[in-house]
Amino acid sequence: MKRSASPIPTFDSMLLPTIQALQFLGGSGTTEEVYEKVVQILNVPDKILEILHGSTSQTEVEYRLAWSRTYLKKYGLLQNSSRGVWSLVSTSINLDSLQAKEIVKAVRDADRHKSAQSDTPDETIESIEALEELAWHQQLHKVLLSLNPAAFERLAQRLLRESGFIQVQVTGKSGDGGIDGVGIARINGFLSFHVLFQCKRYQGSVTAGQIRDFRGAMQGRTDKGLVITTGTFTRDAIKEATRDGAPPIDLIDGEQLVQRLKELSLGVKITMIESVEVDADWFTKI
Repeated sequence: MKRSASPIPTFDSMLLPTIQALQFLGGSGTTEEVYEKVVQILNVPDKILEILHGSTSQTEVEYRLAWSRTYLKKYGLLQNSSRGVWSLVSTSINLDSLQAKEIVKAVRDADRHKSAQSDTPDETIESIEALEELAWHQQLHKVLLSLNPAAFERLAQRLLRESGFIQVQVTGKSGDGGIDGVGIARINGFLSFHVLFQCKRYQGSVTAGQIRDFRGAMQGRTDKGLVITTGTFTRDAIKEATRDGAPPIDLIDGEQLVQRLKELSLGVKITMIESVEVDADWFTKI
């Protein structure tokens, strides 16, 4: 009996859609913008987008799409900045002249060639770095899920304070429509606005209905909302959060949360390994 193919798009099937997505976006886009456009081009169902990669907060589609971007970068079609913006190396890339199989073969052949010329293959180094990234992501995600609700709310409070919010208070009142706290976001020391936030500590996906419920609780109290979760957001939830004519709600999913905690060194320590080499020639000159 023939085994049915996995419904999750493979990384190579997303190579050309990634190029197409960036062309639609004007030649450049954030990781999130590229992701949204690719899943739109491929019309990936929500139930597929909600599948997580292992026990991490990253979805399987996000994980595979990251490999798609890596291959395209190695092939010389993409470049990225330290601020997480991806761009095409040329605005005149012709999709009709590209084949996913050729891109994969060229990149793998180049990696094998580098491996043959190096004592420490680049591919091996990248694999080690990928495993280390996955390891700390999994560990941090597990810790976040083990926190009790009150502790997770306090973590959100600290995160917002470290991100420049002032007067951040955790309310956590029952029957308050799911509102867990309030704070004031300040922009460049001049502008400020009140933000109501909600914390969802679980591994599932936040739905559009939950976003609508939160917005209903916001009604008449503020013009801005924020939802922080250790899980993910469905595509409909993302659309609902930015629906025209409705108060906007910013979303922070599990992947963004762990990255932000790392950037702010909140519960995450970055250890730089010191490399010491003995210069034998120096001693011969004494």
